[in-house]
Amino acid sequence: MEKNNPPVFTLTIVAIIVGVALFKQIDFKNLTVEKPALSAVYFVTFAFSVYVLAKHYIGKSKK
Repeated sequence: MEKNNPPVFTLTIVAIIVGVALFKQIDFKNLTVEKPALSAVYFVTFAFSVYVLAKHYIGKSKK
């Protein structure tokens, strides 16, 4: 049987949406964010989705 693979399409969409939202939160002129707590949640979600996607594609290339 095949292992349960993460829903790659869903995580890709999540990474794109959260990445854009995080990018919009950053004020590059002053190097601040509008809502620091929300930006932290966005960053953790973005990092997790990118980590799972990278792990999936690296594991897929080794096979």
